[in-house]
Amino acid sequence: MKNLRIIILFFTFICSLPSTLFSQVLVEAESFTNKGGWVVDQQFTDQMGSPFLMAHGLGKPVADASTKVSFPEAGNYNVFVRTRNWVGYWSDKETPGKFNVIINNKPLKAVFGTQDTEWNWQFGGSVKIKAGESKVSLHDLTGFNGRCDAILFSNDPLFRPENSPKKLAAFRKKALGLPEIPETAGKFDFVVIGGGMAGTCAALSAARLGVKVALIQDRPVLGGNNSSEVRVHLGGRINLSPYPALGNLVNEIGPVKGGNAQPASFYEDQKKLDAVIAEKNITLFLNYRANGVKKEGDQIKAVRAVNIENSKELYFEAPLFADCTGDATIGVLAGADFMMGREGKSDYGEPTAPDVKDKMTMGASVQWYSEESSKPELFPVIPWGLNFNEKSAQIVKMGEWTWETGMNYDQVKDFERIRDYGLMVVFSNWSYLKNRFTENQSYKNSQLKWVAYIAGKRETRRLIGDLVLKEQDLTEAINYPDGTAPTSWTIDLHYPDPKNTRYFPREEFLSIAKHKPIYPYPIPYRCLYSRNVNNLFMAGRNISVTHVALGTVRVMRTTGMMGEVVGMAAAVCKKHQVLPRSIYEQYLPELKELMNKGTGKSEIPNNQNYNEGGTLLKISQ
Repeated sequence: MKNLRIIILFFTFICSLPSTLFSQVLVEAESFTNKGGWVVDQQFTDQMGSPFLMAHGLGKPVADASTKVSFPEAGNYNVFVRTRNWVGYWSDKETPGKFNVIINNKPLKAVFGTQDTEWNWQFGGSVKIKAGESKVSLHDLTGFNGRCDAILFSNDPLFRPENSPKKLAAFRKKALGLPEIPETAGKFDFVVIGGGMAGTCAALSAARLGVKVALIQDRPVLGGNNSSEVRVHLGGRINLSPYPALGNLVNEIGPVKGGNAQPASFYEDQKKLDAVIAEKNITLFLNYRANGVKKEGDQIKAVRAVNIENSKELYFEAPLFADCTGDATIGVLAGADFMMGREGKSDYGEPTAPDVKDKMTMGASVQWYSEESSKPELFPVIPWGLNFNEKSAQIVKMGEWTWETGMNYDQVKDFERIRDYGLMVVFSNWSYLKNRFTENQSYKNSQLKWVAYIAGKRETRRLIGDLVLKEQDLTEAINYPDGTAPTSWTIDLHYPDPKNTRYFPREEFLSIAKHKPIYPYPIPYRCLYSRNVNNLFMAGRNISVTHVALGTVRVMRTTGMMGEVVGMAAAVCKKHQVLPRSIYEQYLPELKELMNKGTGKSEIPNNQNYNEGGTLLKISQ
């Protein structure tokens, strides 16, 4: 009873202390000054709350990440690390993403990344820290994608950190000392969100026509799927009727070489960056992720974006915006009407549509390749991966577009799971080939050289415009008066590979493609702006099309030309002080005149290559 009384008195004393006596120090992992071999991953920020650092070492531990942290006072601090066991959905065996936290060269006893499947705070014990600067490091133990969102130190013995997204966001803002009102990035004529081929071309096109543009991209490179981070070739044709000048801009900034899952140099990231930097009317914001919208009535007034490394927030004001995010992020935040999944036959009467609408989408690809070494190369045996055998394994040395995951999951809400399954499949299959395959001598000197951690998406949400492009428009060549950039790819829809489904039902990782040829078809302008957010354009795979029609418009030479047209439309809007719909209603001849001229350089040789469905097109008649 005496001991219990002491405990109660101590608890009462602790609870009576003013909160100002305690300190919490939050360290965002992505803000580490020395990231070592760890990479910044921002793809799932909208779902789990923050970018994070990941040890993407392809089975070999990466170099330590480190930073200096200032502590206001000496004391015993409880340490919490926000992390997750990323294979917990599929395996209860040894976890792959293990790492240590080291403070002033002394590792904590806890091993992190081993517990919860979902993002959560893992308790790391208590550590004595002096006032002033201390060095904090992340030490990877496996090379298999351990991840750290944040480290939290508290000298309050009763404190437990928040984990719900809303409460955690408020705590982060307070702990990091972020202002309630973000700093203004400046006032612009046109804000383009998303720096893939569509967004980059929209920004360049508008800027060359005298529009002051802000281009916001949440990665350190431009190009999206056609960057060195994802490595997908440019598909589709350019320089076609009725506007042969469209596409010169894509050709100007696109890489000369083609192919999927090739060395980084094939994708010429610098060429895209140089073109944007050269335009005096473009202000480029790399590493900024747009995550908020201010709206008045049926128009967007401003977009908020946060730096994925230092958490700095900026506010972008403009009369016009373009959602080139692929996921329709800005449109959804602004309350724009959108579609997701497959429409049924009764929705638009499409022959290829399923009888009943469903939630299936095309999947995302984690591409990879190996290289041959002059000596034997080892790869770990992994107990946490898929259990491959001679029949279910893929006996290959690279994986490109056919390695596709997540068709039966939500490509927005479940995307970290989808990407992680793609990673696990690659590592599991490679481990089998290296260690258990009966003919593994042919893999003796092979080493895993590159695996994408930025997954290449094909389909998520599609914003609804004044017109929804459907299958019959394409196959019957229905002529609309506002035709713009031509789509030339086949209607190319992906489905789970039945052979793969046999071994991995509902967790397929391979796809098949079914092609339906079309003639080149001008995409109506009314598919390129929102029907209910009146100052919002869109370009890319999130335009106003059905799931079936998306099969042709989603390739990147085509999306780049969409962006070029949207940039032109923004210039016409600026000139006449009108909104996107007015272009169709009043100024279509002016847009057509610009499309006849184009905004790209015509003297550059046409380097377009055709892969996949591009060879099936019927160009002449």
